[in-house]
Amino acid sequence: MGIERNWAGNLAYRASSVVHPTSADEVRDALAAGGPVRVLGTRHCFNDIADTAGTQLVLDRMPAVIEVSEQRDAVTVSGALRYGDIAPVLEAHGLALANLASLPHISVAGAVTTGTHGSGDAIGTLASAVRGLTLLTASGEIRRLRRGDADFAGAVVGLGALGVVLDVTLDVEPAYAVAQHVYDHPGWDAILADLDAVTGAGTSVSLFSNWQRTDAADLLWVKQRVPEERAGERAALAGALGAVPADGERHPILGVDPVACTEQRGVPGAWFERLPHFRLAFTPSAGAEIQSEYLVPRSDAVAAIEAVRSLADRIAPLLFVNEIRTMRADDLWLSMAHERDAVALHFTWKPDEQAVRALLPDLEAALPASARPHWGKVFTLDGAEVRSRYPRWDDFAALRARYDPERRFVNEYVERLGL
Repeated sequence: MGIERNWAGNLAYRASSVVHPTSADEVRDALAAGGPVRVLGTRHCFNDIADTAGTQLVLDRMPAVIEVSEQRDAVTVSGALRYGDIAPVLEAHGLALANLASLPHISVAGAVTTGTHGSGDAIGTLASAVRGLTLLTASGEIRRLRRGDADFAGAVVGLGALGVVLDVTLDVEPAYAVAQHVYDHPGWDAILADLDAVTGAGTSVSLFSNWQRTDAADLLWVKQRVPEERAGERAALAGALGAVPADGERHPILGVDPVACTEQRGVPGAWFERLPHFRLAFTPSAGAEIQSEYLVPRSDAVAAIEAVRSLADRIAPLLFVNEIRTMRADDLWLSMAHERDAVALHFTWKPDEQAVRALLPDLEAALPASARPHWGKVFTLDGAEVRSRYPRWDDFAALRARYDPERRFVNEYVERLGL
């Protein structure tokens, strides 16, 4: 029986067959059968990027590989492994990744190929940690790409359109500890008066709001590497924002039990137990939900937030929570942070897709024209408009044509983007 729906339940898959290969040879066999094909990861995408009327390949039965380099500066992992699977192994080696997404439940290959990210002014997207990857193309050819190779910057965030990602090599560093501090109700006017100071208040900073009120956000969430050398500055900033330290654990969605969240209140913990918002053992976020996200250059961030605030009366009834966070620029062609430090506006919507899709065109029109939608989330911008926001788009289109000339990995999603 096939995999019927995505993780959040808002999308029904149409695949005529689902194959769980256990080796690269079995992946080749599945590709040799012909017809359209897409690879399905942990099903955390909210649109049809992984959908197909042909064959879905699910790599969850492939051998689990986690190999630390002799130099202890990189780890090669099976593409289907989740970040939550590899993090404890790295910790046991005294190593860590520079960042993690808000939930550790997502696969490495799926996160990388969609440009998914964590947060931090000085930290890039998860894809920016990739120093190598191995692709198996539709013709059965193995392509090993390394940072600095001609095709590398185009292939990392590849939208699943180039081939099957068998393994990924990631930069690692010595393990470190992180502490989380949460503050209630920072004022929006003070935040927007110096957004750089707010997002620079910690290693990773998030602002959460359900937009039920427009004078203050719900939460300021600061993750800081230990030792905390700027604790006094952080506390002073929170006071200037009119925020007060949370008197207990918080969930990003107000009123939801925080049992699923990683420990807060300044208690230090291993990097992988603090950088995500949610624990691996629990269903993250709201569960049944829809997500959209738009990334703008830092220079347009205040205008973007003000645009959201101006639509608060329409957004709030459909919204669980809006999260705002940052990431460093990179050189990956289809990264949402390509060539610019980015500020992400993430929306976790209530599971009413018809109403959300009716609102999104107005939200997208209100945002600066620099906003790039997250590849794995719901957006309504047409393909031509999306393409225009990526200066290396034509280069990626040529890369896709070389790697998959028979268009085996092209689906309706890819076609809407003009590929």
